[in-house]
Amino acid sequence: MKTQQLLNYARGEWTPGDAGSLTELPSALDGSPVALTGSGGIDFGGMARFAREVGGPALRALTFHQRARMLKALGLAILARKEELYELNYATGATRKDGWIDIEGGAGTLLSFSSKGRRELPDAHVLLDGQLEPLSKSPLFQGQHIYTSLQGVAVHINAFNFPVWGMLEKLAPALLAGVPAVVKPASATAWLAEAAFRVMIEAGVLPDGAVQLVVGGVGDLFDHLTGQDVVSFTGSAQTALKLRTHPVIQRESVKFIAEQDSLNASVLGPDAAPGTPEFELFVAEVVNEMTVKAGQKCTAIRRAMVPAAFLGAVEEALAARLSALAVGDPRDKATGMGALVSRAQRDSVREAVAAITADGARVGWGDPGAATGPDGGAFMSPVLLCADDPWACEAAHDVEPFGPVATLMPYTDLADAVRLANRGKGSLALSLFTHSGDVARDFVLGAGAFHGRMLVIDRTNAAFSTGHGSPLPVLVHGGPGRAGGGEEMGGIRGVTHYMQRTALQGSPEMIAAITSQYSPGGPKHVVQTHPFRKRMSELHIGDTLKTGSRTVSVEDIEHFAHFTGDTFYAHMDEEAAKASPIFEGRVAHGYLILSFAAGLFVDPDPGPVLANTGLENLRFLTPLYPGDSMRVELTVRSKSLKSEETGVVRWAVEIFNQKDELVATYDLLTENVP
Repeated sequence: MKTQQLLNYARGEWTPGDAGSLTELPSALDGSPVALTGSGGIDFGGMARFAREVGGPALRALTFHQRARMLKALGLAILARKEELYELNYATGATRKDGWIDIEGGAGTLLSFSSKGRRELPDAHVLLDGQLEPLSKSPLFQGQHIYTSLQGVAVHINAFNFPVWGMLEKLAPALLAGVPAVVKPASATAWLAEAAFRVMIEAGVLPDGAVQLVVGGVGDLFDHLTGQDVVSFTGSAQTALKLRTHPVIQRESVKFIAEQDSLNASVLGPDAAPGTPEFELFVAEVVNEMTVKAGQKCTAIRRAMVPAAFLGAVEEALAARLSALAVGDPRDKATGMGALVSRAQRDSVREAVAAITADGARVGWGDPGAATGPDGGAFMSPVLLCADDPWACEAAHDVEPFGPVATLMPYTDLADAVRLANRGKGSLALSLFTHSGDVARDFVLGAGAFHGRMLVIDRTNAAFSTGHGSPLPVLVHGGPGRAGGGEEMGGIRGVTHYMQRTALQGSPEMIAAITSQYSPGGPKHVVQTHPFRKRMSELHIGDTLKTGSRTVSVEDIEHFAHFTGDTFYAHMDEEAAKASPIFEGRVAHGYLILSFAAGLFVDPDPGPVLANTGLENLRFLTPLYPGDSMRVELTVRSKSLKSEETGVVRWAVEIFNQKDELVATYDLLTENVP
């Protein structure tokens, strides 16, 4: 692989670092130089200003849907050039399987956030948080929590183990939120991050200033941060503490998100004896987590906890699987595990193993000092440690060997397993292998507060499970305590990390104008043409169809009751209904009211409305009695583009009686032609 000088991308230009700042990056396979990296001479204050003054306004001018389509284009660009990235991936020590998680997993994260943004966010600039809150007796003064984009820059400091996915899982929610980013990849694998970054720039869909890249130290960048900025860090607890306590971070209350050291656990349930499917699944998962990415994953299993009676059987089964694993050149298809990222990292892992064994653990399988793989590379054997007395071996719960190492330890009962799992002082991920619902419930109740994600695997879901160590875009990635206390991804939750929640007070008309979404009590624009005859792009927020009325008779109620089988007393027995503290007599079924409402507002002919896809937030407010009439006001609340072919319109449905009292309200979802 040819040695190249990596470039920074600052203020819209590719810029080399000063010659005096350059550092040589070695290949994990043989130690030969792969790249030179450095950021000396970069104007970091200028980068921050460029992000705020150019990138931020450009991103905020786009709606959530426009940003979501931008993410989709970036994800597809990465996939279109993935083979270039796979070739660079090998020099990090990773196999193609490892690279698939990083490269295609990163692209998939962009696509996932794009999909979530188009399905769950409005085609607008403001995100609502919760329902309207009445603030007075009059409906003309209300409150609404909203999210708006922060007007700063997101500084993303990433780890070496996932140079592509680690960059993209932070970028996806930030860009969807409308916040520009400065990306700082870990130097050890910066050549792969820089290549993926170039692909995104060359896709030609990002506004100027939306993203910038630093391939070296961050210089005085932190000195230029403000309370509108966000720092998202992945790495060691020691570095996180240093950054978190930076004077400017403290003074300006800069939002700081950390994902750091984590002694994740996997627990074999007391019911999962040798010979059960759960036993075999546990053994396979521990070996997988030890060897994927050579164990260099923040979510890897570091502590494997098993019932004391099963300890020997588990140790034997793990040893058998590890013995069959080939360690070597990641380009070789027969290789089961490649190299660590560098010889320095391998030395660090060996030191951690030595610390744990010095505190009482023994080596159950593997030789941490053995030379494996091609000469000059950062290869090492997987190592299974055994802490026969896990409470005496403190280092097993305090020292993280960030490599192909796990410590096997016995527990006496489920309460002991809970205490051992929590002894890690906070983790990103925990897995439990059990086929007992009682075991799963008791364990999660005891350990949930200490773990950011908990995966319960048994024979029914194993074939569909994404595994212990796989963070997913739609779920929160982060953990309490030692794991950093932060959260990343989590679907739309991750987007709101880059937004400010504000309590907005005003009239429904003002709230609707600000949010570009209809709010109950807000202005309505009565239309003459039925809105079901219009494409989604032709509909406007607040467009309202007011229907005629229909009287509900006793005969209607009785027919509906006998036709559906719903003969509940409140609909059929006058005396019993009157005796109720709720009703004055027989009432119409709620579902009869909904059915009659649809009959009032539905346009029957084929048109831009393709299907009714859901009904949400239904409330029955006022009983409808025989002889009462009902009418409907159908209002466009919001619009979302589902795909290039279809979109979703959310309609506010309000049903009134002859006294103009609200009988029922709900949101109707329809799939429409855009």
